[in-house]
Amino acid sequence: MDAFLVTHRPNIFYLTGFTGSAGTLLVCLAEAALVVDGRYAIQAREEVRTARVRIMRGDLLAGVAALLRATKRTRIAFEAAHLSVQQRHDLATSTGRSVRWLPVCGWVEKLRAVKDEQELELMQKAAELASGVFEDVLALIRPGVREVELAAEIEYRMRRGGASGPAFETIVASGPRSALPHARPTTKPLTGNELVVFDLGAILRGYCSDLTRTVFLGRPPGRIRRWYSAVRDAQEAARETLRPGVQAGRVDSAARRVLRRHGLLRYFSHSTGHGLGIEVHEEPRLAFRQPARIEAGNVVTLEPGVYVPGFGGIRVEDDVVVHASGARLLTRVTRDLIQL
Repeated sequence: MDAFLVTHRPNIFYLTGFTGSAGTLLVCLAEAALVVDGRYAIQAREEVRTARVRIMRGDLLAGVAALLRATKRTRIAFEAAHLSVQQRHDLATSTGRSVRWLPVCGWVEKLRAVKDEQELELMQKAAELASGVFEDVLALIRPGVREVELAAEIEYRMRRGGASGPAFETIVASGPRSALPHARPTTKPLTGNELVVFDLGAILRGYCSDLTRTVFLGRPPGRIRRWYSAVRDAQEAARETLRPGVQAGRVDSAARRVLRRHGLLRYFSHSTGHGLGIEVHEEPRLAFRQPARIEAGNVVTLEPGVYVPGFGGIRVEDDVVVHASGARLLTRVTRDLIQL
């Protein structure tokens, strides 16, 4: 390749430190150029140390095409998963037949999957922030409080703690709605004797955390305690399997075996976990038959769950870093069933 065109914002941030919402990175053998418009001239020059900042007027991809024409580069790799058909067409039209555009996938994402010590330190702090906010909000959880009120309080407290924002829309789902793995908070008030699932995460200096805990308002019946114990045991089985060299699918299978033994596997509707970092969903995926090998420095979530339609759901999720001999929790909230 003569150059590599990077258009995915998280990848641009990873390679340059640029946090703006509009920019394109052209990586060549001798140097890299970050193309931005005038709105980001000051910001880019303050943040970027690994690329030369080029200020362009008008469409940024047109500016990239002009750079390529000027330098006579002919073999250009681009991020196929992040460039639209229209953008690809416009680039080809602007550069003409002399440039060959070569689609590639996952080049930067593969680098991002293995965190260095500085990244792990940031992720530890992001996990601690989410953990502390959840523990503080426990005092507010009671019958009559609406889901949206608790979600708003969580996101407010994360920002007060230094987060640039939530890693995703905070989930607060109570009663039968807790059986929806990606439920959005509503005006539904919490009531006694029901499950409440909280899923929250903070972005701290560009890195995400992701934490889920399940609360029961009242005294949980026996089947709730049994289901919760099964979910927690499934998570622990996955953590014990998680180590360098293991296939990601084996981690997922370890959790599924536990749920199958308890007769609950049919109520588990998603994968056991996913990579975590600059984005809340990264590589590796801890999913059924995933062949990718776990590496030291991977940070993943472990989040088995049970979702019974019409009744409710239970999920326990933690952030875990893989090291040479196993895995270590980053999130620090009790994994026992929380009764309020």
